[in-house]
Amino acid sequence: MTGPATSETTAPPSAILIESVSPQIDCGRYAIKREVGDVVDVEADIFRDGHEKIAAVVQYRVQGEDTWREAEMTLLDNDRWGGSFMVDRNALWEYTILAFPDAYATWVEEIRKKVDAGIDVSSELIEGRAILQEIVERTTGSDASILRDAIGESHSSVNQTAAVAALLQPQVERVVRANRNRDGSATLPKPLPLMVDRVRARFAAWYSMFPRSAGTVEGQSGTFRDVIEQLPRIDEMGFDVLYFTPIHPIGTTNRKGKNNTLHAEPGDPGVPYGIGSDEGGHDAIEPSLGTEEDFRALVSAAAERGMEIALDIALQASPDHPWAKEHPEWFFIRPDGTIKYAENPPKKYEDIYPINFGSDNWRALWEEVLRVIRHWIDLGVRTFRVDNPHTKPTVFWEWLIAEVRKEHPDVIFLSEAFTRPKVMKALAKAGFTQSYTYFTWRNFKQELIEYGTELTQTEMKEYFRGNFFTNTHDILPYILQEGGRPAFITRFVLASTMSSVYGIYSGFELCENTAVPGKEEYLNSEKYEYKVWDWDRPGNISPVISRVNAIRREHPALQEYDNLRFYQADDDNILCYGKATVDGSDSILVVVNIDPFQAHESMIDLPGHLFADGSEQVQAQELLTGEAYLWTGRRQWVRLDPQGMPVHIFSLRSWKHQDYVETCY
Repeated sequence: MTGPATSETTAPPSAILIESVSPQIDCGRYAIKREVGDVVDVEADIFRDGHEKIAAVVQYRVQGEDTWREAEMTLLDNDRWGGSFMVDRNALWEYTILAFPDAYATWVEEIRKKVDAGIDVSSELIEGRAILQEIVERTTGSDASILRDAIGESHSSVNQTAAVAALLQPQVERVVRANRNRDGSATLPKPLPLMVDRVRARFAAWYSMFPRSAGTVEGQSGTFRDVIEQLPRIDEMGFDVLYFTPIHPIGTTNRKGKNNTLHAEPGDPGVPYGIGSDEGGHDAIEPSLGTEEDFRALVSAAAERGMEIALDIALQASPDHPWAKEHPEWFFIRPDGTIKYAENPPKKYEDIYPINFGSDNWRALWEEVLRVIRHWIDLGVRTFRVDNPHTKPTVFWEWLIAEVRKEHPDVIFLSEAFTRPKVMKALAKAGFTQSYTYFTWRNFKQELIEYGTELTQTEMKEYFRGNFFTNTHDILPYILQEGGRPAFITRFVLASTMSSVYGIYSGFELCENTAVPGKEEYLNSEKYEYKVWDWDRPGNISPVISRVNAIRREHPALQEYDNLRFYQADDDNILCYGKATVDGSDSILVVVNIDPFQAHESMIDLPGHLFADGSEQVQAQELLTGEAYLWTGRRQWVRLDPQGMPVHIFSLRSWKHQDYVETCY
């Protein structure tokens, strides 16, 4: 809003107040998030003293552009105004509100009341002509001609009624609206930021894997060329982001052995997170995986299938990393002068040094990390999964992501921060495009409803895109350990339909759930050894994954993030929820038996919008089986047996008699 008048100002401050603007994050401190093609809805309380009319517009532009684009705001109710604009470019945008007195609208309301009351309006006609004349003097061309003609017609009218009508013509109102005097306007103290990402930031299916496990020879590392051979299989399942654990050289000092033993045996490859050796650090490739040329070939082969490669950025170092030798000041130094290794009591990581982002030489360190990111961008990488970002300063990420996006606004950063809620939220606000979530541990009906609602129907939806991972290479949830194949199917469907962006860790499609007893960890984990997988082994759910991903691509409702809505199901083990497009043309209902051990049946409610036009019947097509139903009424019955298919995915549409007639004729 405008500030108070000073001795230098010639006009008083604006009488208009602008309050409670939404959306905005922390008073504009951080950017809200949208994707290319989105419509941004802006609302605010806008008002002034007295009864004079006001007008308001939303102004928006890509940061750095000289001119603002505008969208008219309209009065919604009780001084609440709203306006919308579409974003058509992957870039950092900004928007604001400009509100100003609307002299013409005030005049129109007043003169109509007086004409209706039979009051003489001679003075008001002079005022109206003066309002139009002021606009004429600021405009040219057809707009000016329309207003001159209206003024002239008003002067020559045979009576006041005709004179007033001349000044109220629709074309006059259109020209006035486009050229209103904006003296006395108010605006926000500063524009609000808006990050517009590419659509894949919102809609994507991630597949996580160790590239060294893509091979076919026991005890030998797979290569990037082996991964290329795996692309058809991964593509057929419908994944479009292929995420690798770190691909850098692995240190030998304190290298871990199988199942995290403290001493590696000959041939043990070490943990990919123990980054750095004589072969290089974060900008180098582990020689057993291949060469830079091989990596480029993989990126290209993936792109030909519409897939992209995501790399893991783990900012830590093996004792053998070049940084440890060249910049020991970048690490934490013990009183005895040695570098401190990583710990997360009771866990110890003797093969890793954590990095000190607050050291005296922090600027050089930050710039080095930026250089590393740019290096991989130059090799064709546009997506990064960041390991444990909550153990580094949030302000560092805010700086780094902003610097990267100045040149490459299409880069996507996924925050792997399983930590305290406020820390996770702060990282998302600071710029992370996507975030891991607590979905991995949300198994019961009420907690799924509460968490899904929080993510998609509160302020979090403006800045926090939850990437629902079913499992990770570090986490084998107890529900998967205990629930077997039915649990894998239900958790997959929940992840892929509750959120528009989700991921699985390879082996999930095989229902791999061999755990370290009493822990949420994989026994014989790929973190510590080479693995060769039989991707066709019995009991796998690859066909289910393929079908669900195809459904996601066929139905726009499942490609949106914040349209998740929950519906009543009488049984506590039946979860019912849906997604629909804004215009209602695509409506999906998902019903899941979250109990992997027993069959359950329940009455469920269908979405109310299907009956809004008076329809009493709904056509439902079950998309996994192809079966079709015609339901009457909003309450319906379902039964789901985990030993068969524990989920339903329905495509719904209202059904009327004329639909039947049109089908027949």
